[in-house]
Amino acid sequence: MRSYIVGALLLLGAAVTQAQTPAGDAGGGDALIRQKQQQTTTAYRALEQAQYEAKLAEQDFLNAREAHGAAQKQADERKKQLDAAGKTLDAAKAKVARARKTYDDALTAVEQAWQKPGAKQPDGK
Repeated sequence: MRSYIVGALLLLGAAVTQAQTPAGDAGGGDALIRQKQQQTTTAYRALEQAQYEAKLAEQDFLNAREAHGAAQKQADERKKQLDAAGKTLDAAKAKVARARKTYDDALTAVEQAWQKPGAKQPDGK
């Protein structure tokens, strides 16, 4: 909105300058005024284009920030899942270790029982 006001003021200023030009300078002054008005119009178009591009860049930034937030939320959820799976794995490994120790202790007890005097072999000898 402010840019529209600035553009209107520049055009109004050019019109006032043209009105104040003496009649003898009308030929050279008109050309200069038209040139300056064209430069003003070109500059104003460049300003509008820059504002439009800035608006697009801002929207791209907001979209990227939103996508980053969603990705971060998903990454946090995946991290929780990974941590839970790691704890489950650790518990399963501990259970295997306990079961292996129980099995090894049982095997040792059987071997010791066979080594005692008077223990019969499985084939009856």
